[in-house]
Amino acid sequence: MHLLGLPSALSSLALSAFRNGAPLWCVGNVCVSSSVIPNCQFRSKTARLKTFTANQLDEIKDPSGLFYILPFQKGYLVNWDVQRQVWDYLFGKEMYQVDFVDTNIIITEPYFNFSSIQESMNEILFEEYQFQAVLRVNAGALSAHRYFRDNPSELCCIIVDSGYSFTHIVPYCRSKKKKEAIIRINVGGKLLTNHLKEIISYRQLHVMDETHVINQVKEDVCYVSQDFYKDMEIAKLKGEENTVMVDYVLPDFSTIKKGFCKPREEMVLSGKYKTGEQILRLTNERFAVPEILFHPSDIGIQEMGIPEAIVDSIQNLPEEMQPHFFKNIVLTGGNTLFPGFRDRVYSEVRCLTPTDYDVSVVLPENPITYSWEDLVVTREDYEEHGHNICEEKFDI
Repeated sequence: MHLLGLPSALSSLALSAFRNGAPLWCVGNVCVSSSVIPNCQFRSKTARLKTFTANQLDEIKDPSGLFYILPFQKGYLVNWDVQRQVWDYLFGKEMYQVDFVDTNIIITEPYFNFSSIQESMNEILFEEYQFQAVLRVNAGALSAHRYFRDNPSELCCIIVDSGYSFTHIVPYCRSKKKKEAIIRINVGGKLLTNHLKEIISYRQLHVMDETHVINQVKEDVCYVSQDFYKDMEIAKLKGEENTVMVDYVLPDFSTIKKGFCKPREEMVLSGKYKTGEQILRLTNERFAVPEILFHPSDIGIQEMGIPEAIVDSIQNLPEEMQPHFFKNIVLTGGNTLFPGFRDRVYSEVRCLTPTDYDVSVVLPENPITYSWEDLVVTREDYEEHGHNICEEKFDI
């Protein structure tokens, strides 16, 4: 969830910006730099009696077998006890020392959120924390707002937000979402990590309890194939000819704190390593796991892939508006960071789109924080750039 801008009557008050998502909190404040913080609690197998909250993860010496306690399930906030503890930690003296009476909060929520969750959110923010002002908004609305601000000549865009629990395709016209064309795909980063755990556990090593480690493996080695069947053939080759194969050194949290890929020249292509390192050899897993975003039916999920869903969403809109959406496709969320993701989306949407329409797919520099970063003018910005920076950022 996010915290965002304020009405002009409240502009003298403090402003914080938070994205309260399933795996991560994105935090911004006019007085401090932006941060991305885990939105959950943890217990480790070496310290089962102690619970760690948010960025206290850094204090865990051995994150193997880490047990996550999440406030979100399937994208919705359902465990308010855990969420309160995370908020108490972030708002309290350990972190941001929020003065609630003088602070406005803008907090994001998922599309199709339940009214009971919304009511609980309002009560907690106003009655328990007593914030001065609250704005609940979808993360995609903030992404669209920023895109229109950066591209003032455009009237339409379609936000593709592929995150932890699911992927949303949401068209916006003049900053208003077109509800009739919103599509949700029940595939996100959590499903990809779990699938990778299952594949590795079946083929090589039992890692079903190593969510933290395998999520890092996924982020380090996986990519989106531009030609799935060609890469599959390469992955079957032996020795040097198999350019897909990588060896991943797992952390032991003693001498190796973080896993890494072996340089190609150091890989032992036949036989075993003589070092004591624990190695995962990965071939077609590297591209087969992200492929689920494009073909969920590969693992039995009977839904459209992302490119098909983009085209289907746009075709639900009036025909005269469709060309404007095809040329303003914006990718956000952690899954868009897979190498090759943007190119694959472009090539498949291009194939599904009439030839007389232009297609443009934009991947921001940081698609995770794109929706909320750079929304305010800090004192440092003003002192450096003066009134011009305010004119540039304030859409008034």
